[in-house]
Amino acid sequence: MNLAKKLEEIERTYQALEAKLGDPEVVSRPQELQQLAKRHADLEDLMVAWREYQDLAKRREDARELASSGDPEMDALAREELEELEPLLESKEERIHFLLLPKDPNDEKSVIVEIRGGAGGDEAALFAGTLYRMYSRYAERERWKVELMDIHETEIGGIKEVVFRIDGKGVYSRLKYESGVHRVQRVPVTESSGRIHTSTATVAVLPEAEDVDVEVRTEDLRIDTYRSSGAGGQHVNMTDSAVRITHIPSGIVVSCQDERSQIKNRAKAMKFLRAKLYDAELRRAQEEQAAERKGQVGTGDRSERIRTYNFPQNRVTDHRIGLTLYKLDQMLEGDLYEMVDGLTMADQTAKLQGLED
Repeated sequence: MNLAKKLEEIERTYQALEAKLGDPEVVSRPQELQQLAKRHADLEDLMVAWREYQDLAKRREDARELASSGDPEMDALAREELEELEPLLESKEERIHFLLLPKDPNDEKSVIVEIRGGAGGDEAALFAGTLYRMYSRYAERERWKVELMDIHETEIGGIKEVVFRIDGKGVYSRLKYESGVHRVQRVPVTESSGRIHTSTATVAVLPEAEDVDVEVRTEDLRIDTYRSSGAGGQHVNMTDSAVRITHIPSGIVVSCQDERSQIKNRAKAMKFLRAKLYDAELRRAQEEQAAERKGQVGTGDRSERIRTYNFPQNRVTDHRIGLTLYKLDQMLEGDLYEMVDGLTMADQTAKLQGLED
């Protein structure tokens, strides 16, 4: 099916939805009305772009006819208009292709981020802390809310593991490419000879799951409580307020000790568990569609080294798309925009090529 036929078919669907939205019987059924209104809204931008493209194409057709009128002055004016219309039509066609891309249903969701220190001992834990700060700063710039869920610190100020929630519109769409192994190359503070060390940290970005996204049965859970502790095992709470939940069928274990209230910690841990189970289901679906994902950035394999942070050269390289930026200092302060935009563009370009094949 060529592009014009596909768009004509979508336009018929759009017009049918408009008719239904004005039907008194449908209006009297709020749930159905809401579903139809959402489908209508999802197609609105595409239909606006398609109608603008059709108007421009009509103007081009008229200009071509005028360009062969035999009147030199009229011909010149028509050719001038054609020169203006061609790039507008090309731009509008690109916009239509982009709007035809299938939307990720999770893009608008908030996320739960898990960062763990990997290879490299204390230096890996310090790097995990650096990444936590980087994402927190980026969230501040976006006016998103960051909520700490669980953290295990080291005695020298690093982080063995941290789990936190970022709440806001479209968070997953901006951070979903961050999952994977992040590698750092720098001279540790403890290194007297000035040698560059390499260490790693693993990042997992999980779309937050609603109750309807994943079913969690009470009988499948084992819930333990214990005392919260800080770096070096110091107790920060003298009551058993920390919560550990084990999902028996999958073996997934989550914990939360940030709140002084056991009830609040349990609620946060359940959110984390739902996100983990939902993510596992998404990853299974992605593996089944491995052929479709070829060449796309995707959300990546969690064991894949996706990015290197080189401190001596102030350089960051994303290995999936070959993008190198000499602005490590700015990125660590939360300026992730160029990197995130590059990853988004690469993924969209790969999907567009798949659409055309």
